[in-house]
Formats: sequence, structure tokens, C-alpha cells
Amino acid sequence: MKRFSSSSVSEDLGCGRGDFSRKRYGSVELLISSDADGAIQRAGRFRVENGSSGENADYAPGTWHRTDVHLENPEYHTRWYFKYFLGKVHQNYIGTDAEKNPFFLSVVLSDQNNLRVPQYRSILWRKTGTQKICLPYSPTKTLSVKSILSAMSLDKFEKSPREIFHPEIQKDLLVLEEQEGSVNFKFGVLYAKDGQLTDDEMFSNETGSESFQRFLHLLGDTITLKGWSGYRGGLDTKNDTTGTCSIYTVFQGHEIMFHVSTMLPYSRENKQQVERKRHIGNDIVTIIFQEGEESSPAFKPSMIRSHFTHIFALVRYNKQNDSYRLKIFSEESVPLFGPPLPSPPVFTNHQEFRDFVLVKLINGEKATLETPTFSQKRQRTLDMLIRSLYQDTMPDLHKVNNMLNRRSFSDVLPESPKSTRKKEEARQAEFVRLGQALKLKTTVKGDTTANLSTTSFCKKEPWESQSFCSNFPHEVVCADSWGQSLLVSTDAGILLIDDGQPSVQVFDKTLQIKQMNVLEALDLLIARTDKGKDSRVLVFRLSAVQKDIETKKFIRSKYDCKENKLERTKGCHLYAINTHHGSELRIVVAIRNKLLLVTKKYNSRDTLTSTSLLSSPESPLEEFQYIREICLSDPPVVMTLVDGPTGDSDNMICVAYRHQFDLVNESTGESYRLHQVETNRVNFVAAIDVYEDGEAGLLLCYNYVCQYRKVYPFSGGSPLVQPSAYDFHFSWNQVPYAVVCAFPYVLAFTTDSIEIRLVVNGNLVHTAVVPELQLVASRSDIYFKATAAVSGSSDGSSKEMGSKSSPQTPTAYEKPEVPLPSLEGEVPCKNLYKIPLSNLVGRSIERPLKSPLAPKVIATTTSSGIPSLPVMHSLSLSRMEIKEIASRTRKELLGLLDEPITKMESAQKVKKVSRRQSDPKQGAVRSSSSDRIISNSFEGYSERRHPSTSSDPDTLANREESSPTSCPFQQISLCDEDIIDLK
Repeated sequence: MKRFSSSSVSEDLGCGRGDFSRKRYGSVELLISSDADGAIQRAGRFRVENGSSGENADYAPGTWHRTDVHLENPEYHTRWYFKYFLGKVHQNYIGTDAEKNPFFLSVVLSDQNNLRVPQYRSILWRKTGTQKICLPYSPTKTLSVKSILSAMSLDKFEKSPREIFHPEIQKDLLVLEEQEGSVNFKFGVLYAKDGQLTDDEMFSNETGSESFQRFLHLLGDTITLKGWSGYRGGLDTKNDTTGTCSIYTVFQGHEIMFHVSTMLPYSRENKQQVERKRHIGNDIVTIIFQEGEESSPAFKPSMIRSHFTHIFALVRYNKQNDSYRLKIFSEESVPLFGPPLPSPPVFTNHQEFRDFVLVKLINGEKATLETPTFSQKRQRTLDMLIRSLYQDTMPDLHKVNNMLNRRSFSDVLPESPKSTRKKEEARQAEFVRLGQALKLKTTVKGDTTANLSTTSFCKKEPWESQSFCSNFPHEVVCADSWGQSLLVSTDAGILLIDDGQPSVQVFDKTLQIKQMNVLEALDLLIARTDKGKDSRVLVFRLSAVQKDIETKKFIRSKYDCKENKLERTKGCHLYAINTHHGSELRIVVAIRNKLLLVTKKYNSRDTLTSTSLLSSPESPLEEFQYIREICLSDPPVVMTLVDGPTGDSDNMICVAYRHQFDLVNESTGESYRLHQVETNRVNFVAAIDVYEDGEAGLLLCYNYVCQYRKVYPFSGGSPLVQPSAYDFHFSWNQVPYAVVCAFPYVLAFTTDSIEIRLVVNGNLVHTAVVPELQLVASRSDIYFKATAAVSGSSDGSSKEMGSKSSPQTPTAYEKPEVPLPSLEGEVPCKNLYKIPLSNLVGRSIERPLKSPLAPKVIATTTSSGIPSLPVMHSLSLSRMEIKEIASRTRKELLGLLDEPITKMESAQKVKKVSRRQSDPKQGAVRSSSSDRIISNSFEGYSERRHPSTSSDPDTLANREESSPTSCPFQQISLCDEDIIDLK
């Protein structure tokens, strides 16, 4: 598997990656409820979410736009057996592990959403739960059952797995999958009047207010229970014993029935309203709609006597601004779940409020099922079902004595021998027929999500990609973003690429760069050449590279880089830099098993201004100083720098080698074991430094596993790396080759998919199928190379859902489609795509620097013979930014021009720039020499403000505003009003 440079792909978690803070999900509090006399009734520990921390509080209610409101672990991504196995030819195995615990294994060779990407999907059923992985398909390499189980960390068996041939096993395995939880939900809705402090008072309300009725109408539709054929949520649909009506809705394929207190039977004799409590008290999630002002006594979960309800959603309605306020109480043992509440948690858009509440409650119920109360019960049930199924299946296997039993450890989905081919085809036909009938029956019964092709298609997802460069013919080695451009190391040399412009060659192909970092704020380009013993770390002045691009003097080769080699780095195979540049820049270079620590001499906090450029030494190598050398026991495979809280003697280096992750003290060189990998084979992916509320942590990625470890400051010379309650881990469905953090998401890149999960709990959000995927860069925006873009819609296939109503019986052995071979001489088309970081983190980030590519003015001739206006790409700046630029330019002109210029004359000259007009007779743009001077000064300021912008003095005066159809950005221009205001 091809490895990509760690620094360019996985470890660049800059400060702009968003905020990782579990405080956004509330804090645990001891809540005590008392009666009217002040006597304590009950107490409990709950996590309280009220949106008061973790986000900026200066947002006006209803003006925010969320991008992280997603269903976690959605069924169309997690119910693998129903979606990918049932009704299709696949293989099922039975066996026992070394502890004599029975297990079942299901394997299918499937096509990823009809995108011609074949892969193996495997499900391992054990008493501890199900494990699911994807394995790549290779037509030339066979895959054995033993290798599949080994990938799932199951290498020793008490009895070797044997294949199950009877088709009825599909029904039993579907029952095992249903133990993961219901796809439909029932939520309680309890109406509470102002001042009610006990559950008896709340349950005794016969009717609700007008605002409560509007809230119920917002949640769903009122349905008549008698004769209801849909999901009933435990209500009586025959004899009206649980009321005559209820509230019901379908949300993203899930049926939801609400147990509304005022709609359930009311008894005047029974003060405790047992019939109402029987339903709402047994709901995992309950909505409390409370009347009254904010100053009135608030609801507390301890007011409700229930050992089953784990999550309470408190809803208040404000008539003055027609808004809803939300507050969430979760029992302490419930894992964190999203989405986090906004700050303040006030919703003026009622539809957004409904979607947010339903997503929050569905995710909350799924999270509750992972608490010990429910997970232990589910594990006991699953263990009982697996053992019972094992006892029923094994006697039948002993009776079967034919050639098929020889497939125990043979290839998955092999070709059958000729003597038994007809018999095998008949068995497969019956197998598929029974599976499709079972799939259709399950769908009609409502035990699966509704047609996914009609849900979430119109929603714009944050991971949607944009086309950056079409028909990119080169092989990408590594890359990094430079402003809005991309500096790419390819087989043809180092290229600078910008959207909509031709690529510019920066270095020729004699310089083979395997790893690079573009640091605009420090005016540095750091790169590693890979030539075995002659490998070096190179340091370039970014402004010098930019000047070569602008002047087009020459294209550098490796022979022009002799003065850029960093000392002592010969023979290096890896380097890493600290990602948070608020502290001094540090570089650690790995030369076999030695680590070389180098730091930057000058203050790294200096931004790139004209003053800093003048004070910087001519050679960038003079800015670095050698600190020390650290010896390791083995050469590191992955390396990441971790900033300590003081930055004095507590900075650390995380290294991965052999079967372990170690922490190395930069000051002393001492190493400490951070994590030991207990598997035979280890594929290290990344170690990502994560700073939660300013405290360092590491996301250790290897094989299918992602392990989060909190790293505490050094105490007495050694770091505190013992297990913490903050540590957690999760597993990917497919082994990634790179992992990128963009909070609240963590993205895993494989050869044909992007798996998107939440950092806070590891829950799956989306899996995007991207054929022939290669991650290119991820320091700011995420760039990747592929034959198809990432779509925002779910991958539920309408074609698959439509096939349920018309089962087809195959007549031959089924295999998925494999990509058709390309025509002779045809090169597959690959494009570069971009996922904007601002979309992922859900907030505006610092405006990136302008592209270093200089947009040249090309006067094209129209049919009438008149040259057309040039097209220029630029950033669209706000009105205040334009005023600021003009103001500073005017001030700089007073000191830059040779002759004295008054403020009024300067303003008049700037006016001339804004009033340039085109001469229709000559077809040219008029500009005086003074106009040209001011235009140059204006662009000179733009260069200092955006150092990656280039300018041509002779053409800047001729630039005009481009048409909206030809340029995606708006040309910067100064109007008279701006100049007058600046006086």
C-alpha cells in the first residue's frame, strides 16, 4: 500500500482546524429535587447541556447555520447484513475461538453503490458485539477466511470455521443484526405547567395549552390509533386502550411515535396516572414542555421517578419572539452525542428547531444503548442467541458430506468444480430467492429504514467537494497549499496549481521532493528530497520562489539548491514540524534511528511584512540553529511534535516504531511508552496532536484503530501517560492510509472511500465512495485526486430499494461488476478536488493569503477586432477592508513617493484610479503616469498584506472589473464615496 508523507497529510493540525472541546457537550452536575415544603425527594448526576459554553455567545438567536447536525451511526451505513448481504450470494461460516466461544462470519464481494468499486465486506458476530471491516478486492490475489479473521484480530480457534450452506441461516443472522437496536423510535412528551415540581402534577394535566398544541403539530402529524398499520411504539391500535390519537412522524427514514401525556388515558381516581407513566416512564428519551418564564422554577430530571429514562429534553416557548429554547439532561453514564447546542440555545426558525431536536433525540437514544444498563443486557441476549444458533447449526453441518465442505479455508466465492456446478447454481438460486423474500418482508413490516433515496438529498453537507483542477495527468507525490494555490510535487517536477489557471513549473523533475511544508507567515518552504543516503532537508525563502515565478527567469533544478540544504540532515527519511506556530518553529529530522532537533532563531510570531522582510537574513538557513541529537532504538515510521503547556522543557516528540507509540522529551531525550499495539502486524497511519481546551492529546491511528490518549504535563521529569477517563478509541470500517482532523470531524482516507466520523465519540456520520482516491494535501483546505467527486447525499441506492419489489433469481454464480479495462491507449481521467475547511469546521476561518500565481493580462481579440477586457481573479473584499487598504495606501504614499504630496493630492490621485475609463475609439484603457504610480503603490500594499500576490507594474493600471460570467470573484475597486469617507 502506498504511503504518503506524514507531514503533508496527517499531522498538520493547525490552529485553524476548529475547536476540540468536550465542554460544548455540557458538564456533569448533581441535581437535587425537593417538594413544595423544601424536603429533598431525589438526587441524580446528569450532564447538563444549555449551550452556555464552548461557542461564541454573540450570535443573535436564529441567525446561526449549523453544519454538524447529523444522525450518528445511521442505519444505512451500519446495517450491513440487511443492505449488502441479504438477498445476494454470500458465504457464512461458523466456528469457535480459543476460549470455546462460538462465532459466525459473513463475507460478501460487493460493488460500492454501483460505482464499480468491488470490495469484500465482512461481519464477525460474537457475544461482545459485531465487528465490520472492508477489505480490498484484487482479481489476482485470493482472499482466505483465515486472512479475514486475522484482520479482525482472531487468529486462534478451538474449531476451524466451516461454511453454512442452508439458506435459512439468513433469517437467523438478520435477528442477530437487529440486536444492535431498533430502527424506529418512541419518545415521551410530558406537559408541565408553570410551578409544577413533581411528576404526579405533570402527569395529571388533562389538556395542554395552545403553545403546546403548536409544538405537537411541529413534531408530527396527529393519527388515529385504531386501525393504524404503521409503527405503533407499543400503543394499542385495536381497542383504544392507550387513547384514540397520537403524534407520529417519519424523519430521515425512521418512524417515530410520540407518547404524549395529554393524549394517553387519564384517570381521576388514580393520582399517579399509572397508565401514562407506564408508557412515558419506559421511554429512554422524554421531552418536557414547560410553561412559564425563565425566572420560574426550572425542571430537574430528579423530579421524574424512572429508572429507564436516561435523557430529558426541556423545551420552553417564548411568545414575544416566537422562539424555542432547548436544554438537554443526560444521565451521567450516557456517552457524549451530538449535535452540541448552539449558544444561546434559542431557535427562531421552527423547522430548524424540529430537525435539531429529532436528530439530538435519536442520537441520544442510540448513545444510551451503549451504557452498562443496556449494553450488558444486549450482550447477554446476543450470547444466548449465538450459542443457541450454534447448537442448532452444527448437527446439520455434520450431515453434509460433499465437495462443498472442502471450502472451509479455501478462497471466498470460488469457482465450483464442474461435477457439482449445476447443484451449486441451484443452491445459490434458492439462497438468493429466500434472502430477497426475507428482505422484502422485513421492509414491508417496517423493521428497516424507509426508502433512503427520498431523504437528505437536498441537504448540502459540509464534506461536499469542489472541482479544483480537471484532467490532471501527473502522479502526485506530496503537496501543500500556498494561499489559494497548491504546490504539488509530481513525476514531472514541482508545479504550482491554481483554480482556473494553467499550472506553473517551479522546480524541474531533477528535484524529487517527498515531503513539504509551505509556511506563508514565516516566508519559508521546507522540503525533503528522497535519494537514499543523499536525502536532505531543504529550506527556501518563499518570497524568492515567488519572485522566480513572477519574473520567469529560470526553473530551478536540484543543482540550484546546494545553498538550501539544512546542515546535518543528510540521509534523512522523515521530518516533522510543530503545527501550532504560536511558539517557536521546531523541526525534528529523523536520520535512521537518530532525531535531529532544529529550531528557528528569530521570533516566529512576526508576520510577513515589509519590516520583517528587510530584517530577515538573505539565506534562510541562517535562521535555524542546531539544538541536540536524540537516539532511538529503531527508526521511526510516524513522528509528531507535541507542544507542552509552558514550551520550556516540556515539549515532546511522539514516535511510532515496531509495535509501540513512545513519547520522547525534547530536552532530555528520555522516552516513555505511550501505547503498546497488541497485534501481530502493525500498519502505522498517523499520530495527530489534538489540543482539547489547551491540553495536549494524541490521536493514535494504526490498522483499523484510532486511539485517543490524553497527554498530561511532565511531572518530575516524566510525562503522565497513564490511562485516563478521557481516553477513548474507535475502529474504522476500512484500513486508512491517512487521517485528517477538521473538528468536529475526523476523516479517514482509503483507496476508494472517505470515512467521516466525529472526533468526540468516534461515531460514523458518512461514508463517501470515491474511486481511485489519493489524498494530496490537508493543511488548510483538503485536496484529493480521484475520478469522481464527493457528493453530499447519502449513499442509499434507489436502485437497490427498487429491487425489493421484483426479486430476481440468478441462473449463474453472481459476482459484482469490476471496472472495465481502458481502451488501448486511453488514459483514465483524474481530477483534483477540494473540500473547503470552512465548510467542515462550520465557521468562518482566517482569510487565506492570495494566490502566488500572477494573473497575467491577455488582450484577446473579439470578432469585431477590438481587444476584449482582461480577466482577473482576486479575492472579494468587504467595504471596510477596501477602506482600510485605501487609507493605509494613502499614508504610505506620503513616505514612498520622492516628491512631497499633500493628503488632498494623494486622494485626488486615488480618485483618478477609480475613474479610469475605456476609450471606445482606441479600444485601450487610458492611464496617466501618476495613476500608474498610485496603482503600483496600491498593489504594493496588497503584496505586503497578502505576500503571495504578485503584480506587474505595467499591467496593473490596465486591469478592469471582469464580467460575472467569466470570473467567480468580484474585482476590487475603489469608489468616490470610499475616498471621500477616508478624508
